[in-house]
Amino acid sequence: MSVIMEKEALDVKKIRAGFPELLRSVNAYPLVYLDNAATGLKPSAVIERMRAFDMLEYATVRRGSYKIGEEATEQFELARADVARFINANPGEVVFTSGATQSINLVASSWGRKFLKEGDEVLVSAMEHHANIVPWQMVCAETGAKLRVIPVDDTGELVMDEYARLLGPRTKIVAVTHVSNVLGTVNPVRDITAMAHGEGARVLIDGAQAIPHMKVDVRGIDCDFYVFSSHKLYGPTGLGVLYGKADVLESMPPYVTGGDMIERVTFEKTTFRKAPARFEAGTPPVTQVIGLGEAVRYIQRVGLGRIEEYERELLEYGERTLSAIPGIRFIGTAPGKASIISFTLGDIHPHDIVTALDHHGVAVRGGHHCAQPLMDRFGVPATVRASFAFYNTFADIATLAEGLREVVEVFS
Repeated sequence: MSVIMEKEALDVKKIRAGFPELLRSVNAYPLVYLDNAATGLKPSAVIERMRAFDMLEYATVRRGSYKIGEEATEQFELARADVARFINANPGEVVFTSGATQSINLVASSWGRKFLKEGDEVLVSAMEHHANIVPWQMVCAETGAKLRVIPVDDTGELVMDEYARLLGPRTKIVAVTHVSNVLGTVNPVRDITAMAHGEGARVLIDGAQAIPHMKVDVRGIDCDFYVFSSHKLYGPTGLGVLYGKADVLESMPPYVTGGDMIERVTFEKTTFRKAPARFEAGTPPVTQVIGLGEAVRYIQRVGLGRIEEYERELLEYGERTLSAIPGIRFIGTAPGKASIISFTLGDIHPHDIVTALDHHGVAVRGGHHCAQPLMDRFGVPATVRASFAFYNTFADIATLAEGLREVVEVFS
């Protein structure tokens, strides 16, 4: 372990001290939190910033011309600017939503209903989260467009030759994940986007699993839309981001209507504000936006490059350590992966494994991970998923491996 620890590029002990939940015990064992693909824990910096705002600075935004209202509005828009810089966008291209799920639904509903028609095609991949399948199914059913699927090979990589074959003049939008929430596969989103644009199609990237682990440059990717959730990025729940190219957002009608997204309302006609306000009806989640802004600043202080390097070491150690456990089968063995390991363990049901590990304070996820078509592709009803963040340690992974060996012994 001492050799491994010498590789750490981060002061992980100091980082862990800034995440209060990591100090607690579960079932009399220290918490080992390995469910980061579901949600990230919050650092004290985010918790304290939100608390301070609610206690001393809170007011609704964009409506009050009094001092604290103006100050709240300034902080709200500064957070938008921080998020925009984080992904190399302009603030006017950042729309706040309730999460990545709503962001995708917004695009499917607003863009899809306007631009899709019978005979058009929408391409998704076989590794998509349900949130990037069902909205497109629904809009296709409404418009007469057809949903087509890019296949995945046995390692968990997209079959790019098949993607090229599926692309054509009928393709109107390609919606794919940046990083699979099950496989950990990092998809070649720049190539995917360039190929789609070559056929005149728009591109939406689901970045929910990418945004905490790697530098995201929406201009470099050149995608038309990019979505992610705050809580995956160590921020609050109930908040997400939709990035859209300015001209594309301006071409789209409102998704939800109400207050603050209008220019002028009469009983005869309503005119709407420009994006992003057009898509932010009603009172926004002000405190959550302030929290996300702080989360972005926190991650930038730590350094995404250092995070990515350390998490790569965690992944390599995890795969090497877990591969020695009898009966384990990894689901997702692509060479390019983020820090996610999904697996089965003989005939033991994933839920039984999760329950057994929880007795020793180890939190992992078991189930279909909102990716049932992908489970069907690999011929399993569910997997166990261990997902790592930069506050995890090699000792966490060793504890997981020890727990899995005990599970094998109990069920053998």
